[in-house]
Amino acid sequence: MNIFAKIISEATGIAERQVEATLSLLAEGCTIPFISRYRKEATGSLDEVQIADIDTRNDKLKEIEKRKQTILSTIEEQGKLTDELRSRINESWNAVELEDIYAPFKPKKRTRAEMARQKGLEPLAEMILRQTFRPLNREAALYINKEKGVASVEEALQGAKDIIAERVSENESARNKVRRNFSFDAVITSKVAKGKEAEGEKFRDYFDFTEKLSRCPSHRLLAMRRGEAEGFLKVSISGDDERCLDRLLSQFVKNGSESADCVAEAVEDAFKRLLKPSVETEFAASSKEKADTDAIKIFVRNLEQLLMSPPLGQKRVLAIDPGFRTGCKLVCLDSEGNLLHNEAIFPHPPHGEQYKSGRKIWTLIEQYRIEAISIGNGTASRETEEFIRSLNLPDSIAVYVVSEDGASIYSASKVAREEFPDYDVTVRGAVSIGRRLMDPLAELVKIDPNSIGVGQYQKDVDQTQLRRSLDQTVVSCVNKVGVNLNTASKHLLTYISGLGPVVAQNIVDYRAENGAFTARKDLMRVPKLGPKAFEQCAGFLRIEGGKQPLDNSAVHPESYHIVEQMAKDKGCTVAELMSNKSLREGINADDYVSDKVGRITVEDILHELDKPSRDPRKPLRKFEFDANVKTLEDVRPGMVLPGIVTNITNFGCFVDVGVHVKGLVHISQMSDTFVKDPTSIVALHQHVHVKVLDVDVTRQRLSLSLRL
Repeated sequence: MNIFAKIISEATGIAERQVEATLSLLAEGCTIPFISRYRKEATGSLDEVQIADIDTRNDKLKEIEKRKQTILSTIEEQGKLTDELRSRINESWNAVELEDIYAPFKPKKRTRAEMARQKGLEPLAEMILRQTFRPLNREAALYINKEKGVASVEEALQGAKDIIAERVSENESARNKVRRNFSFDAVITSKVAKGKEAEGEKFRDYFDFTEKLSRCPSHRLLAMRRGEAEGFLKVSISGDDERCLDRLLSQFVKNGSESADCVAEAVEDAFKRLLKPSVETEFAASSKEKADTDAIKIFVRNLEQLLMSPPLGQKRVLAIDPGFRTGCKLVCLDSEGNLLHNEAIFPHPPHGEQYKSGRKIWTLIEQYRIEAISIGNGTASRETEEFIRSLNLPDSIAVYVVSEDGASIYSASKVAREEFPDYDVTVRGAVSIGRRLMDPLAELVKIDPNSIGVGQYQKDVDQTQLRRSLDQTVVSCVNKVGVNLNTASKHLLTYISGLGPVVAQNIVDYRAENGAFTARKDLMRVPKLGPKAFEQCAGFLRIEGGKQPLDNSAVHPESYHIVEQMAKDKGCTVAELMSNKSLREGINADDYVSDKVGRITVEDILHELDKPSRDPRKPLRKFEFDANVKTLEDVRPGMVLPGIVTNITNFGCFVDVGVHVKGLVHISQMSDTFVKDPTSIVALHQHVHVKVLDVDVTRQRLSLSLRL
């Protein structure tokens, strides 16, 4: 384990002792949110991103360790494992280097070189590699053997060259020469597949495209790879062939002998037939991996911002899933998000029942004491918002437009069927729209993050890596906010540190059978929730109005005694200490530091006592589009319009200005200075003002700028 800590420390710049402590906590079964929040002394206050990186690197090193054992045992079975070779393999932690070392010993299929060896031509290849001045034809004639399949001098020489070519291709130095060339000179080229010009129109930008691989951004590379996967493009990666070959020849060709000429022919064959395709495959894989990583980073940031969207809170909501022909589906929810009523209205063409629909809205608002209205941002959203605002509702009833991305996925899911077995998908979708306004995080955890629709090329990236990153993001957000133990759904509880689907369901079942939890310690009575799970989850679960005031804070039960001592020293109760700022101001953190409790922990406790159970999410802000701009035809270059950021990619962001077409702000139009990362400029669902650069009504495209 120490060697892992040393390697990870060197790669990340994090102190080795911090890495060791983190790996030790992970090995004990501690979760990333728990370590980040409650084990700062041990890790030196590493954040979740750093801890997750250590965890990922540790897993990769475990995979390399496993691969090394396979390599060692395979070579040992061949009787070729020397002490020097064993030492070199044990000391290497580079996956590419390990495969290069292993290449000469790797069991081979029926290659041309292997067939030549079976014909007894390896000694001839050895002689040629020494590049003596012996007559080559005379030496080769000694290996003619029709029984073994060598009928002529030419066949003997060709077999020897095949053996030499394979050796060249397996030579570490040779492979590294070609890799270095690709690193500096490789270009990626994309051509349209023959006869696919019309069908592959959406990939037109890549019909005849060449770019230096090192400069190709992730969105372009993934676009080309998607075009290739769909059969519209032919994509290749190549280096400087002439320079590569020159360097290889200088390595293997020693003189001007006849044998040296034979070696030169073998080297050229090795490069074209074996080395170049192999290294091209390597670079195709590594460039794809890098593009995947870049795209996943954007996806993760978008998802985090979406999950951490400001909540309205516990309000009675009228939710509307807008539509034209099929009408607008209405649902009324109580302050806990429970469905009270549902029906449909038809205020838009072709029905146009505005008066009847308006009266129905008023009736529902009065009957269910509605406090806010949530409108999905899909089809007919703008028209529905205008209709609602035309009703002159009381100012106390705020109207919001919320993202409905993934709502259709939820409405048809098993989760939705379990929640609303007696209602169809339209009702379920409308309920989701309403709940997203009340608490986006609690509702969005029910949807596969891959279906939410933020990011770029999520279907094209490594799905295992994407799933891991997205799951970590959801876990991070849920634990960052914390959940109410007595109201949280099993879906939300599943993501709490130390729990999972089974224990989350057991908590819900226990709650149903025994009533609301009155103390965190009661969690220990839940089946399958043992001491370790309690340690991991307790600090992230809140109990409002319980016996212990600290149960509604992020103070961990293991630290309650510290707060109780503080209260005792101040001559007050814990509740009084939490509610009276003047009592806390006189507390000296150093007075409560011990060999078991560090200053960081005490400072975190005091910080939490200032704002117990605070929600890290920002307050919800109302937004309105420009009332004079309703369709793309209303938009003119030069206009400055209010908008909402709906998606962020590596090449810019998309902004909704209320015209049913999302406008693109290219990365070059995001700032007056160079922008490398769009997420450093804007956030998902951020309210912005944009300038219109270009309007293309025919192609339904809108170009915008943040440079006003």
